[in-house]
Amino acid sequence: MSEADHQASVSFSRARSGGRAGRAGQRLSSAPLRKPFINRKLAPYEILTEEGLCLIEANADRILKEIGMEFHGDPEILEIFQAAGADVQGLRVRFEPGMCRAIIRASAPREYQQHARNPANTVTLGGNNTVLCPSWGPPFVHDLDRGRRYATYGDFQDLVKIHQMIPYLHHSGGVVCEPVDLPANKRHLDMLYAHIRYSDRAFMGAFIGGERAQDAVDMAKIVFGDEFVANNAVLYNVSNTNAPLVLDANMSGSLKVYARNNQPVACTPWTLAGAMSPCTVAGTLAQVLAEALACLALVQLINPGAPCLMGSFASTMSMQSGAPTFGTPEAGKMVLAAGQLARRLGVPFHTVGTLSASKLPDAQAEQEATWGLMMSMLAGANLINHATGWLEGGLVTGYEKTIIDADLCGKLSSFFDGIDLSDNAQALDAIAAVGPGSHYLGSAHTQSNFLSAFYRSPIADNNSYEQWKAEGGLDAAARANGEWKRLLRDYEDPGLDPAIDEALQAFIARRKASMPDQNYY
Repeated sequence: MSEADHQASVSFSRARSGGRAGRAGQRLSSAPLRKPFINRKLAPYEILTEEGLCLIEANADRILKEIGMEFHGDPEILEIFQAAGADVQGLRVRFEPGMCRAIIRASAPREYQQHARNPANTVTLGGNNTVLCPSWGPPFVHDLDRGRRYATYGDFQDLVKIHQMIPYLHHSGGVVCEPVDLPANKRHLDMLYAHIRYSDRAFMGAFIGGERAQDAVDMAKIVFGDEFVANNAVLYNVSNTNAPLVLDANMSGSLKVYARNNQPVACTPWTLAGAMSPCTVAGTLAQVLAEALACLALVQLINPGAPCLMGSFASTMSMQSGAPTFGTPEAGKMVLAAGQLARRLGVPFHTVGTLSASKLPDAQAEQEATWGLMMSMLAGANLINHATGWLEGGLVTGYEKTIIDADLCGKLSSFFDGIDLSDNAQALDAIAAVGPGSHYLGSAHTQSNFLSAFYRSPIADNNSYEQWKAEGGLDAAARANGEWKRLLRDYEDPGLDPAIDEALQAFIARRKASMPDQNYY
Protein backbone atom coordinates (compact mmCIF):
# COMPACT_ATOMS: atom_id res chain seq x y z
CA MET A 1 0.00 0.00 0.00
CA SER A 2 1.56 3.29 -1.12
CA GLU A 3 1.42 6.49 0.91
CA ALA A 4 -1.00 7.92 -1.65
CA ASP A 5 -3.23 4.89 -1.33
CA HIS A 6 -3.05 5.20 2.44
CA GLN A 7 -4.14 8.83 2.30
CA ALA A 8 -7.02 7.89 0.05
CA SER A 9 -8.33 5.10 2.29
CA VAL A 10 -11.97 5.04 3.26
CA SER A 11 -13.00 7.37 6.09
CA PHE A 12 -14.78 6.01 9.13
CA SER A 13 -17.45 8.65 8.94
CA ARG A 14 -20.54 7.51 7.09
CA ALA A 15 -23.07 9.73 5.37
CA ARG A 16 -26.30 9.91 7.30
CA SER A 17 -29.79 9.98 5.87
CA GLY A 18 -30.90 13.50 4.93
CA GLY A 19 -34.18 15.34 4.82
CA ARG A 20 -36.50 16.13 7.70
CA ALA A 21 -36.05 12.73 9.31
CA GLY A 22 -32.31 13.11 9.20
CA ARG A 23 -32.45 16.53 10.78
CA ALA A 24 -34.78 15.26 13.47
CA GLY A 25 -32.44 12.39 14.20
CA GLN A 26 -29.58 14.82 14.49
CA ARG A 27 -31.51 16.94 16.98
CA LEU A 28 -32.36 13.94 19.11
CA SER A 29 -28.98 12.34 18.89
CA SER A 30 -26.48 12.74 21.68
CA ALA A 31 -23.67 11.47 19.45
CA PRO A 32 -20.63 13.69 19.96
CA LEU A 33 -18.16 14.85 17.37
CA ARG A 34 -15.40 12.28 17.01
CA LYS A 35 -11.92 13.70 17.54
CA PRO A 36 -8.69 11.86 16.70
CA PHE A 37 -7.15 12.85 20.08
CA ILE A 38 -7.50 15.40 22.89
CA ASN A 39 -5.70 18.71 22.54
CA ARG A 40 -5.50 19.87 26.15
CA LYS A 41 -6.19 23.57 26.73
CA LEU A 42 -5.45 23.30 30.48
CA ALA A 43 -1.88 23.33 31.72
CA PRO A 44 -0.51 20.25 33.53
CA TYR A 45 -0.46 20.34 37.30
CA GLU A 46 3.09 20.66 38.62
CA ILE A 47 3.36 18.94 41.97
CA LEU A 48 7.14 19.23 42.34
CA THR A 49 9.18 22.40 42.66
CA GLU A 50 12.38 22.91 40.70
CA GLU A 51 14.29 21.84 43.80
CA GLY A 52 12.24 18.66 44.09
CA LEU A 53 12.70 17.79 40.43
CA CYS A 54 16.46 18.26 40.65
CA LEU A 55 16.56 16.06 43.75
CA ILE A 56 14.70 13.19 42.04
CA GLU A 57 16.90 13.48 38.95
CA ALA A 58 20.06 13.47 41.07
CA ASN A 59 18.85 10.40 42.97
CA ALA A 60 18.09 8.60 39.70
CA ASP A 61 21.63 9.38 38.52
CA ARG A 62 23.01 7.97 41.78
CA ILE A 63 21.02 4.77 41.31
CA LEU A 64 22.36 4.34 37.77
CA LYS A 65 25.95 5.13 38.82
CA GLU A 66 26.21 3.29 42.14
CA ILE A 67 23.75 0.41 41.72
CA GLY A 68 23.13 0.15 38.00
CA MET A 69 20.58 -1.89 36.09
CA GLU A 70 20.67 -5.49 34.91
CA PHE A 71 19.80 -6.68 31.41
CA HIS A 72 19.00 -10.39 31.33
CA GLY A 73 19.27 -12.83 28.45
CA ASP A 74 20.39 -10.37 25.80
CA PRO A 75 24.19 -10.09 25.34
CA GLU A 76 23.77 -7.68 22.42
CA ILE A 77 22.42 -5.02 24.76
CA LEU A 78 25.47 -5.31 26.99
CA GLU A 79 27.67 -4.80 23.93
CA ILE A 80 25.65 -1.73 22.88
CA PHE A 81 26.02 -0.12 26.29
CA GLN A 82 29.71 -0.99 26.55
CA ALA A 83 30.38 0.57 23.16
CA ALA A 84 28.62 3.73 24.34
CA GLY A 85 30.93 4.01 27.35
CA ALA A 86 28.86 2.47 30.14
CA ASP A 87 30.47 0.31 32.82
CA VAL A 88 29.40 -3.28 32.09
CA GLN A 89 30.14 -5.94 34.69
CA GLY A 90 28.40 -9.22 33.90
CA LEU A 91 24.68 -8.43 33.51
CA ARG A 92 25.01 -5.19 35.50
CA VAL A 93 25.35 -1.90 33.63
CA ARG A 94 26.29 1.34 35.39
CA PHE A 95 26.09 4.79 33.89
CA GLU A 96 27.89 8.03 34.66
CA PRO A 97 25.58 10.78 35.95
CA GLY A 98 23.83 12.51 33.09
CA MET A 99 24.96 9.96 30.47
CA CYS A 100 21.53 8.50 29.70
CA ARG A 101 19.86 11.90 29.77
CA ALA A 102 22.39 13.32 27.30
CA ILE A 103 21.88 10.39 24.89
CA ILE A 104 18.10 10.81 24.99
CA ARG A 105 18.09 14.58 24.59
CA ALA A 106 20.50 14.40 21.67
CA SER A 107 18.13 12.54 19.36
CA ALA A 108 14.75 11.51 20.83
CA PRO A 109 11.84 13.38 19.16
CA ARG A 110 9.53 15.48 21.32
CA GLU A 111 6.48 14.93 19.14
CA TYR A 112 5.44 12.63 16.29
CA GLN A 113 2.43 10.94 14.74
CA GLN A 114 1.25 7.35 14.92
CA HIS A 115 -0.61 6.77 11.69
CA ALA A 116 -3.90 4.93 11.41
CA ARG A 117 -5.03 3.26 8.20
CA ASN A 118 -7.79 5.86 8.19
CA PRO A 119 -5.83 9.13 8.16
CA ALA A 120 -8.65 10.87 10.04
CA ASN A 121 -7.74 8.71 13.05
CA THR A 122 -3.99 9.38 13.01
CA VAL A 123 -2.85 10.50 16.46
CA THR A 124 -0.18 13.00 17.51
CA LEU A 125 1.97 11.96 20.47
CA GLY A 126 3.65 14.71 22.45
CA GLY A 127 3.01 18.36 23.19
CA ASN A 128 -0.42 19.15 24.64
CA ASN A 129 -2.03 16.08 23.09
CA THR A 130 -3.56 13.09 24.86
CA VAL A 131 -4.48 9.77 23.25
CA LEU A 132 -6.80 7.43 25.16
CA CYS A 133 -6.40 3.66 24.70
CA PRO A 134 -8.59 0.84 26.08
CA SER A 135 -7.74 -1.83 28.64
CA TRP A 136 -4.80 -4.05 27.83
CA GLY A 137 -3.78 -7.53 28.99
CA PRO A 138 -6.57 -9.10 31.12
CA PRO A 139 -7.09 -12.88 30.69
CA PHE A 140 -10.69 -12.61 31.94
CA VAL A 141 -13.73 -10.62 30.88
CA HIS A 142 -16.90 -9.73 32.78
CA ASP A 143 -20.38 -8.65 31.88
CA LEU A 144 -23.65 -8.69 33.79
CA ASP A 145 -25.16 -11.44 31.65
CA ARG A 146 -22.36 -14.01 31.66
CA GLY A 147 -20.33 -13.00 34.71
CA ARG A 148 -16.56 -13.42 35.06
CA ARG A 149 -15.05 -15.88 32.59
CA TYR A 150 -11.94 -16.61 30.56
CA ALA A 151 -11.75 -14.34 27.54
CA THR A 152 -12.17 -15.77 24.03
CA TYR A 153 -11.34 -14.51 20.58
CA GLY A 154 -15.04 -13.72 20.19
CA ASP A 155 -14.73 -11.39 23.19
CA PHE A 156 -11.63 -9.84 21.66
CA GLN A 157 -13.43 -9.09 18.39
CA ASP A 158 -16.46 -7.69 20.20
CA LEU A 159 -14.32 -5.38 22.32
CA VAL A 160 -12.42 -4.08 19.28
CA LYS A 161 -15.78 -3.30 17.64
CA ILE A 162 -17.11 -1.60 20.77
CA HIS A 163 -13.94 0.50 21.08
CA GLN A 164 -14.22 1.47 17.41
CA MET A 165 -17.69 2.83 18.11
CA ILE A 166 -16.73 4.83 21.22
CA PRO A 167 -15.99 8.42 20.16
CA TYR A 168 -13.92 9.25 23.25
CA LEU A 169 -11.35 6.54 22.62
CA HIS A 170 -8.66 7.39 20.08
CA HIS A 171 -6.75 4.13 19.70
CA SER A 172 -7.65 0.49 19.16
CA GLY A 173 -5.10 -0.66 21.75
CA GLY A 174 -3.38 -4.02 21.98
CA VAL A 175 -4.36 -7.05 24.06
CA VAL A 176 -7.81 -5.71 24.95
CA CYS A 177 -8.32 -9.13 26.53
CA GLU A 178 -6.28 -12.33 26.30
CA PRO A 179 -8.09 -14.82 24.00
CA VAL A 180 -7.18 -17.96 25.89
CA ASP A 181 -9.04 -20.21 23.42
CA LEU A 182 -6.19 -19.64 20.94
CA PRO A 183 -2.65 -21.08 21.22
CA ALA A 184 -0.52 -18.77 23.36
CA ASN A 185 2.34 -18.61 20.87
CA LYS A 186 0.10 -17.73 17.90
CA ARG A 187 -2.74 -15.62 19.26
CA HIS A 188 -0.85 -12.36 18.69
CA LEU A 189 -1.42 -12.89 14.96
CA ASP A 190 -5.18 -13.14 15.40
CA MET A 191 -5.25 -10.16 17.74
CA LEU A 192 -3.33 -7.97 15.31
CA TYR A 193 -5.65 -9.05 12.51
CA ALA A 194 -8.74 -8.13 14.55
CA HIS A 195 -7.40 -4.63 15.17
CA ILE A 196 -6.67 -4.16 11.47
CA ARG A 197 -9.91 -5.73 10.20
CA TYR A 198 -12.49 -4.37 12.65
CA SER A 199 -11.01 -0.95 13.42
CA ASP A 200 -9.41 1.78 11.37
CA ARG A 201 -7.64 3.39 14.30
CA ALA A 202 -3.99 3.16 15.29
CA PHE A 203 -3.08 0.00 17.20
CA MET A 204 -0.37 -1.54 19.32
CA GLY A 205 2.13 -4.15 18.21
CA ALA A 206 2.91 -7.50 19.86
CA PHE A 207 5.22 -6.86 22.79
CA ILE A 208 6.58 -10.20 24.09
CA GLY A 209 9.80 -11.15 22.31
CA GLY A 210 11.49 -10.08 19.13
CA GLU A 211 9.86 -12.71 16.91
CA ARG A 212 6.32 -11.62 17.71
CA ALA A 213 7.31 -7.98 17.43
CA GLN A 214 8.65 -8.68 13.94
CA ASP A 215 5.33 -10.33 13.02
CA ALA A 216 3.58 -7.08 13.98
CA VAL A 217 5.97 -5.02 11.87
CA ASP A 218 5.54 -7.38 8.90
CA MET A 219 1.75 -7.22 9.14
CA ALA A 220 1.89 -3.43 9.36
CA LYS A 221 3.95 -3.41 6.16
CA ILE A 222 1.20 -5.38 4.40
CA VAL A 223 -1.31 -2.72 5.46
CA PHE A 224 0.73 0.45 4.95
CA GLY A 225 3.56 -0.56 2.62
CA ASP A 226 7.25 -1.11 3.36
CA GLU A 227 8.32 2.44 2.56
CA PHE A 228 5.56 4.04 4.62
CA VAL A 229 6.42 1.92 7.67
CA ALA A 230 10.13 2.66 7.28
CA ASN A 231 9.44 6.39 7.50
CA ASN A 232 6.39 6.63 9.74
CA ALA A 233 5.17 5.32 13.08
CA VAL A 234 2.24 2.95 12.59
CA LEU A 235 2.61 0.83 15.75
CA TYR A 236 3.65 1.37 19.30
CA ASN A 237 5.12 -0.96 21.90
CA VAL A 238 5.24 -0.97 25.69
CA SER A 239 8.49 -2.27 27.11
CA ASN A 240 8.00 -2.91 30.84
CA THR A 241 10.94 -3.26 33.18
CA ASN A 242 10.98 -6.00 35.79
CA ALA A 243 11.28 -3.70 38.74
CA PRO A 244 13.49 -3.27 40.55
CA LEU A 245 16.16 -2.43 37.96
CA VAL A 246 15.91 -5.35 35.52
CA LEU A 247 14.99 -5.60 31.83
CA ASP A 248 14.52 -9.15 30.53
CA ALA A 249 15.00 -10.56 27.04
CA ASN A 250 11.28 -10.72 26.24
CA MET A 251 10.99 -6.97 26.68
CA SER A 252 14.37 -6.06 25.23
CA GLY A 253 13.76 -8.30 22.22
CA SER A 254 10.65 -6.40 21.20
CA LEU A 255 12.26 -3.06 22.11
CA LYS A 256 15.08 -3.70 19.64
CA VAL A 257 12.74 -4.70 16.81
CA TYR A 258 10.54 -1.62 17.16
CA ALA A 259 13.48 0.74 17.63
CA ARG A 260 15.24 -0.59 14.52
CA ASN A 261 12.01 -0.25 12.54
CA ASN A 262 11.44 3.33 13.67
CA GLN A 263 8.34 2.44 15.68
CA PRO A 264 7.63 4.06 19.09
CA VAL A 265 8.66 2.30 22.28
CA ALA A 266 7.08 3.30 25.60
CA CYS A 267 9.78 2.50 28.17
CA THR A 268 7.57 1.92 31.19
CA PRO A 269 8.72 0.77 34.62
CA TRP A 270 5.92 -1.27 36.23
CA THR A 271 6.09 -0.80 39.97
CA LEU A 272 3.97 -1.43 43.04
CA ALA A 273 5.40 0.74 45.79
CA GLY A 274 6.33 -1.33 48.80
CA ALA A 275 6.94 -4.45 46.71
CA MET A 276 8.78 -3.53 43.49
CA SER A 277 9.95 -0.09 44.57
CA PRO A 278 10.34 1.74 47.90
CA CYS A 279 7.18 2.42 49.90
CA THR A 280 7.69 6.16 49.52
CA VAL A 281 6.71 8.39 46.62
CA ALA A 282 10.14 10.03 46.32
CA GLY A 283 11.99 6.71 46.37
CA THR A 284 9.69 5.17 43.78
CA LEU A 285 10.03 8.20 41.50
CA ALA A 286 13.84 8.00 41.57
CA GLN A 287 13.78 4.28 40.70
CA VAL A 288 11.15 4.77 37.96
CA LEU A 289 13.19 7.56 36.40
CA ALA A 290 16.42 5.53 36.57
CA GLU A 291 14.84 2.52 34.85
CA ALA A 292 13.17 4.69 32.20
CA LEU A 293 16.40 6.61 31.48
CA ALA A 294 18.38 3.41 30.88
CA CYS A 295 15.76 1.95 28.53
CA LEU A 296 15.18 5.19 26.62
CA ALA A 297 18.93 5.58 26.16
CA LEU A 298 19.02 2.04 24.77
CA VAL A 299 16.36 2.93 22.17
CA GLN A 300 18.39 5.94 21.03
CA LEU A 301 21.67 3.98 20.94
CA ILE A 302 20.02 1.35 18.73
CA ASN A 303 18.50 3.93 16.38
CA PRO A 304 19.14 7.62 17.08
CA GLY A 305 15.95 9.56 16.47
CA ALA A 306 13.64 6.59 16.94
CA PRO A 307 10.34 7.68 18.53
CA CYS A 308 9.93 6.76 22.18
CA LEU A 309 7.93 7.64 25.29
CA MET A 310 8.84 7.78 28.94
CA GLY A 311 6.38 5.59 30.77
CA SER A 312 5.31 5.13 34.35
CA PHE A 313 2.96 2.50 35.74
CA ALA A 314 3.37 3.15 39.43
CA SER A 315 0.79 2.31 42.06
CA THR A 316 0.65 1.12 45.64
CA MET A 317 -0.02 -2.08 47.55
CA SER A 318 -2.05 -2.95 50.59
CA MET A 319 0.24 -3.18 53.59
CA GLN A 320 -2.35 -5.51 55.13
CA SER A 321 -2.71 -8.07 52.32
CA GLY A 322 0.04 -7.31 49.79
CA ALA A 323 -2.59 -6.88 47.07
CA PRO A 324 -2.28 -4.06 44.53
CA THR A 325 -4.29 -0.94 45.28
CA PHE A 326 -5.34 1.75 42.82
CA GLY A 327 -6.81 5.21 42.91
CA THR A 328 -4.72 6.10 45.94
CA PRO A 329 -3.36 9.57 46.79
CA GLU A 330 0.19 8.28 46.51
CA ALA A 331 -0.41 6.89 43.01
CA GLY A 332 -1.76 10.30 42.02
CA LYS A 333 1.37 12.03 43.31
CA MET A 334 3.57 9.56 41.41
CA VAL A 335 1.92 10.13 38.03
CA LEU A 336 1.86 13.93 38.42
CA ALA A 337 5.58 13.99 39.23
CA ALA A 338 6.44 11.48 36.48
CA GLY A 339 4.74 13.75 33.95
CA GLN A 340 6.95 16.63 35.04
CA LEU A 341 10.06 14.49 34.77
CA ALA A 342 9.13 13.36 31.24
CA ARG A 343 8.57 16.95 30.10
CA ARG A 344 12.00 17.93 31.45
CA LEU A 345 13.52 15.00 29.62
CA GLY A 346 11.85 16.12 26.39
CA VAL A 347 9.91 12.99 25.38
CA PRO A 348 6.19 12.17 25.33
CA PHE A 349 4.74 10.71 28.52
CA HIS A 350 2.97 7.33 28.64
CA THR A 351 0.95 6.17 31.63
CA VAL A 352 -2.27 4.47 32.71
CA GLY A 353 -5.84 5.48 33.46
CA THR A 354 -8.96 3.91 34.96
CA LEU A 355 -7.31 1.26 37.12
CA SER A 356 -9.33 -0.47 39.82
CA ALA A 357 -9.05 -3.42 42.16
CA SER A 358 -12.84 -3.77 42.28
CA LYS A 359 -14.39 -6.97 40.99
CA LEU A 360 -17.52 -5.29 39.60
CA PRO A 361 -18.40 -2.01 37.83
CA ASP A 362 -19.47 -0.51 41.16
CA ALA A 363 -18.84 2.63 43.19
CA GLN A 364 -15.32 1.54 44.14
CA ALA A 365 -14.46 0.85 40.50
CA GLU A 366 -15.54 4.25 39.34
CA GLN A 367 -14.11 6.18 42.27
CA GLU A 368 -10.71 4.60 41.60
CA ALA A 369 -11.11 4.99 37.84
CA THR A 370 -12.02 8.67 38.09
CA TRP A 371 -9.07 9.43 40.34
CA GLY A 372 -6.62 7.56 38.13
CA LEU A 373 -7.71 9.05 34.82
CA MET A 374 -8.01 12.58 36.18
CA MET A 375 -4.51 12.43 37.69
CA SER A 376 -3.06 11.17 34.40
CA MET A 377 -4.77 13.95 32.48
CA LEU A 378 -3.55 16.57 34.96
CA ALA A 379 -0.07 15.04 34.62
CA GLY A 380 -0.12 15.99 30.94
CA ALA A 381 0.03 12.38 29.75
CA ASN A 382 0.33 12.00 25.99
CA LEU A 383 -0.72 8.35 25.78
CA ILE A 384 -2.95 6.81 28.43
CA ASN A 385 -3.33 3.03 28.40
CA HIS A 386 -6.16 1.32 30.28
CA ALA A 387 -8.46 4.32 29.80
CA THR A 388 -11.47 1.97 29.78
CA GLY A 389 -12.53 -1.41 31.11
CA TRP A 390 -9.87 -2.34 33.71
CA LEU A 391 -11.12 -4.37 36.69
CA GLU A 392 -9.69 -6.61 39.41
CA GLY A 393 -6.17 -5.23 39.27
CA GLY A 394 -5.85 -5.94 35.55
CA LEU A 395 -7.19 -9.49 35.56
CA VAL A 396 -10.51 -8.52 33.97
CA THR A 397 -11.79 -6.35 31.14
CA GLY A 398 -15.35 -5.38 31.98
CA TYR A 399 -17.90 -4.72 29.26
CA GLU A 400 -20.01 -2.45 31.45
CA LYS A 401 -16.97 -0.80 32.97
CA THR A 402 -15.76 -0.06 29.44
CA ILE A 403 -18.91 1.95 28.82
CA ILE A 404 -18.89 3.75 32.19
CA ASP A 405 -15.20 4.59 31.77
CA ALA A 406 -15.84 5.83 28.23
CA ASP A 407 -18.36 8.28 29.67
CA LEU A 408 -15.64 9.50 32.02
CA CYS A 409 -13.28 9.86 29.06
CA GLY A 410 -15.88 12.03 27.37
CA LYS A 411 -16.30 14.26 30.42
CA LEU A 412 -12.56 14.77 30.77
CA SER A 413 -12.19 15.45 27.06
CA SER A 414 -14.76 18.22 27.40
CA PHE A 415 -13.20 19.55 30.63
CA PHE A 416 -9.71 19.80 29.12
CA ASP A 417 -11.10 21.79 26.21
CA GLY A 418 -11.03 24.68 28.66
CA ILE A 419 -13.42 27.63 28.55
CA ASP A 420 -14.73 28.88 25.21
CA LEU A 421 -14.28 32.67 25.06
CA SER A 422 -15.67 33.23 21.57
CA ASP A 423 -18.29 35.90 20.89
CA ASN A 424 -20.96 33.23 20.85
CA ALA A 425 -19.80 31.85 24.21
CA GLN A 426 -19.73 35.29 25.80
CA ALA A 427 -23.45 35.48 24.92
CA LEU A 428 -23.77 39.24 25.49
CA ASP A 429 -26.42 39.57 22.77
CA ALA A 430 -28.42 36.79 24.42
CA ILE A 431 -28.16 38.44 27.84
CA ALA A 432 -29.36 41.74 26.32
CA ALA A 433 -32.23 40.05 24.43
CA VAL A 434 -33.55 38.16 27.45
CA GLY A 435 -33.12 40.99 29.92
CA PRO A 436 -33.95 41.01 33.61
CA GLY A 437 -36.54 38.68 35.08
CA SER A 438 -37.12 36.46 32.03
CA HIS A 439 -35.49 33.14 31.07
CA TYR A 440 -33.29 31.62 28.38
CA LEU A 441 -35.30 28.48 27.64
CA GLY A 442 -36.75 29.77 24.39
CA SER A 443 -34.05 32.25 23.45
CA ALA A 444 -32.47 32.16 20.02
CA HIS A 445 -29.06 31.63 21.63
CA THR A 446 -30.23 28.55 23.56
CA GLN A 447 -32.00 27.19 20.47
CA SER A 448 -28.87 27.46 18.36
CA ASN A 449 -26.51 26.03 21.01
CA PHE A 450 -28.51 23.40 22.86
CA LEU A 451 -27.03 20.44 20.99
CA SER A 452 -23.45 21.32 21.89
CA ALA A 453 -23.72 23.50 24.99
CA PHE A 454 -23.12 20.78 27.58
CA TYR A 455 -21.56 17.35 27.68
CA ARG A 456 -24.20 14.64 27.24
CA SER A 457 -23.66 11.37 29.05
CA PRO A 458 -24.78 8.27 27.12
CA ILE A 459 -25.69 6.40 30.32
CA ALA A 460 -26.39 8.84 33.17
CA ASP A 461 -30.00 9.05 34.36
CA ASN A 462 -31.34 12.50 35.20
CA ASN A 463 -35.05 11.82 34.86
CA SER A 464 -37.63 11.93 37.65
CA TYR A 465 -37.82 9.06 40.09
CA GLU A 466 -41.16 8.05 38.58
CA GLN A 467 -39.83 7.91 35.04
CA TRP A 468 -36.68 6.07 36.16
CA LYS A 469 -38.84 3.52 37.99
CA ALA A 470 -41.17 3.09 35.02
CA GLU A 471 -38.21 2.40 32.75
CA GLY A 472 -37.03 -0.46 34.94
CA GLY A 473 -35.20 1.26 37.80
CA LEU A 474 -31.81 0.49 36.21
CA ASP A 475 -28.54 1.40 37.89
CA ALA A 476 -25.50 2.66 35.98
CA ALA A 477 -24.09 -0.81 35.31
CA ALA A 478 -27.43 -2.05 33.92
CA ARG A 479 -27.70 0.98 31.65
CA ALA A 480 -24.11 0.37 30.49
CA ASN A 481 -25.08 -3.23 29.72
CA GLY A 482 -27.67 -1.98 27.29
CA GLU A 483 -25.26 0.53 25.78
CA TRP A 484 -22.48 -1.94 24.86
CA LYS A 485 -25.06 -4.17 23.27
CA ARG A 486 -26.38 -1.21 21.28
CA LEU A 487 -22.86 -0.36 20.09
CA LEU A 488 -22.39 -3.91 18.84
CA ARG A 489 -25.75 -3.80 17.05
CA ASP A 490 -24.89 -0.45 15.47
CA TYR A 491 -21.27 -1.33 14.69
CA GLU A 492 -20.14 0.22 11.42
CA ASP A 493 -17.59 -1.92 9.62
CA PRO A 494 -14.75 0.33 8.42
CA GLY A 495 -13.98 -2.18 5.68
CA LEU A 496 -10.60 -3.39 4.47
CA ASP A 497 -9.13 -3.60 0.98
CA PRO A 498 -9.73 -7.24 -0.11
CA ALA A 499 -6.18 -7.56 -1.45
CA ILE A 500 -4.74 -6.42 1.90
CA ASP A 501 -7.10 -8.74 3.75
CA GLU A 502 -6.04 -11.68 1.60
CA ALA A 503 -2.34 -10.89 2.08
CA LEU A 504 -2.77 -10.63 5.86
CA GLN A 505 -4.58 -13.95 6.07
CA ALA A 506 -1.93 -15.63 3.92
CA PHE A 507 0.83 -14.26 6.16
CA ILE A 508 -0.96 -15.45 9.29
CA ALA A 509 -1.48 -18.91 7.80
CA ARG A 510 2.24 -19.19 6.92
CA ARG A 511 3.37 -18.09 10.35
CA LYS A 512 0.99 -20.46 12.14
CA ALA A 513 2.08 -23.37 9.95
CA SER A 514 5.73 -22.69 10.79
CA MET A 515 5.41 -23.66 14.46
CA PRO A 516 3.48 -26.11 16.64
CA ASP A 517 0.74 -24.91 18.95
CA GLN A 518 1.90 -24.04 22.48
CA ASN A 519 -0.06 -23.16 25.57
CA TYR A 520 2.78 -20.98 26.83
CA TYR A 521 4.74 -18.02 25.46
